[in-house]
Amino acid sequence: MASQSSGWSWKKYERPGLMQDEIEEIKAAFDLFDVDGTQRIHPRDLRMCIQSLNLRRNQVVRHILNDLERFGAKPIDFKAFLDIMTAKMGERDTKEDVSKVFRLFDDDRTGSISLKNLQRVARELGEQLPVEALEEMIARADSDADGKVTEDDFYVLMTEKTFPY
Repeated sequence: MASQSSGWSWKKYERPGLMQDEIEEIKAAFDLFDVDGTQRIHPRDLRMCIQSLNLRRNQVVRHILNDLERFGAKPIDFKAFLDIMTAKMGERDTKEDVSKVFRLFDDDRTGSISLKNLQRVARELGEQLPVEALEEMIARADSDADGKVTEDDFYVLMTEKTFPY
């Protein structure tokens, strides 16, 4: 991909639930609108393009146009563009959906994800991760440092825009 040869890295924009190919596709779309190569696009140009393609009737596109209004006449960089594009994707992750996934981890119904739960899930997925790696995963999400991930911790982790390091 041409944008990668210029030093661009998808890893800089990594987020939970967003795959490398999705980030690269969004970057390719951004590059289409960045005709002068400044790594910024003008919301007015994007709005005009969407309107010229007669996409205004699409509900998702209308939401994107409304989000662009927040930026007014100020050009946006790729991070802002990615925020707008992924915000709609993130809305799928409702509390109820995340709770269903949490229950898949919490098979012993203790109300938290323990090292034992995480080991079971890793094993079921065919992943052979060292205990230290699993403990680190729990530590990153564990808000009260008790060695367990509560449902609230899990929700925060799953809906955050960036990975906690």
